[in-house]
Amino acid sequence: MFGEPISMVTGLFLMLALGLALSFEFVNGFHDTANAVATVIYTHSLKPWIAVIWSGLWNLTGVLVSTGAVAFAVVALLPVELVINVGSGAGWAMVFALLISAILWNLGTWYLGLPASSSHTLIGSIMGVGIANSMLSSHVFGEGVNWAKAEEVGSSLLISPVVGFCCAGLLLLLAKALIKRPELYAPPDPEKGPPHWIRGLLILTCTGVSFAHGSNDGQKGMGLIMLILIGILPATYALNSADNQKDISAIVANAQAAQPVLQKHAPGDPITPQAASEALSAFLKTTGTASDTTFAALAEENSVLAGQLQGKTKFADLSRDDRKTVRTEMYLVQSAIDKLVKQKKLPDSTEKKQLVDLKKGMEHAMKFIPNWVKVAVAVALGLGTMIGWKRIVVTVGEKIGKSHLTYAQGASAELVAMCTIGAADYFGLPVSTTHVLSSGVAGTMAANRSGLQMDTLRNLLLAWVLTLPVCVFLGAATFAAGFYIVLALGLR
Repeated sequence: MFGEPISMVTGLFLMLALGLALSFEFVNGFHDTANAVATVIYTHSLKPWIAVIWSGLWNLTGVLVSTGAVAFAVVALLPVELVINVGSGAGWAMVFALLISAILWNLGTWYLGLPASSSHTLIGSIMGVGIANSMLSSHVFGEGVNWAKAEEVGSSLLISPVVGFCCAGLLLLLAKALIKRPELYAPPDPEKGPPHWIRGLLILTCTGVSFAHGSNDGQKGMGLIMLILIGILPATYALNSADNQKDISAIVANAQAAQPVLQKHAPGDPITPQAASEALSAFLKTTGTASDTTFAALAEENSVLAGQLQGKTKFADLSRDDRKTVRTEMYLVQSAIDKLVKQKKLPDSTEKKQLVDLKKGMEHAMKFIPNWVKVAVAVALGLGTMIGWKRIVVTVGEKIGKSHLTYAQGASAELVAMCTIGAADYFGLPVSTTHVLSSGVAGTMAANRSGLQMDTLRNLLLAWVLTLPVCVFLGAATFAAGFYIVLALGLR
């Protein structure tokens, strides 16, 4: 599994970090996925123990078939200097701060039965780490946070509950207009289950939400696990061992084709590799702006990278240290190209295509998830779904609306949640299952004029509003504590 020898101390450290990452996904399972089973339990479509096992299995399946896009979207929020030096003491302080603060908040809100967002929790922790790192490293305040990516992710987290509320309410009204089946809109009979066709519909939507949750939320843990593995075991996990001679040759060919483009935009004397690395790191920060130096740095890193990979048939041909170096160079080059494209600094379509082709080849070499990581995260998330679900289920099923959840309300909320989360997964955006589904339930209650329990809604809103600032504080505090411990031990 690990592919390279490690000391006992390093092995223990690795096990602790992986254990925390899997614990985050376990807590995420019973905290978030309880939303998926609330409707089938409260409409008596499935017995609770069957529902949670069924949901757990489909969460597991969703993780296994996920693309990894969300995993690396989350990693992109981290401070660039900590990502490229994740094996350093400060890098480990970052990883542990993220996991500890996210787990603490998730457990606290679960204990209170509040469906808070694990996505908000993790992203708040990431922002806290970035802010603390900028202060402790004497950078500009907040420079360590990728604010552009944070805005993109934050928008998806803010918009998705509105989509859930409005679309679920509209879907319920549409169903009432088109499907004249009174049993759909009446409270379930506690003495018997629903008709078979309604049961099938609700089980289908529960399955879809569970699958979508696994494919989206499960990736957050994958991204953190990959950071851990790259830091401790770079020889095995820094680069995709599945890439063959054809893949590596394509990267070299694209790098050589892109070199004239980069040199064209970089007049003046070339710069040293060290200066190039520093220039690209500065450009990738929030305050970084493109200049001739940016293109000169890209040209230098690109040239060095092409030279290192020239004639290689597989990444294993590189030494352990060289694999880590090559990954750092690839990360800087592809991230810089991505930022240049987004800032529209490459107006010529031919030049843009050449650089994008280079970026895609590097992403394939770096952005990969080993099967065993997917399986481990899938099992943790699936087991979490089967344990500790009841507190959140009671809130969603009983405390949002003033009347019992009907079959049509449950199906409408889950169908909208399934589609919204699936779309977010396709576009590589982390969204909150909690926000989408509980908002969907509230939307159906409003559309049905069933009444809303304002005390519960106030608590939910308070949890949603507090999650981000509290986790920013927790992330910053735990990172600062870890950072000073690293300094005291001389490990930085």
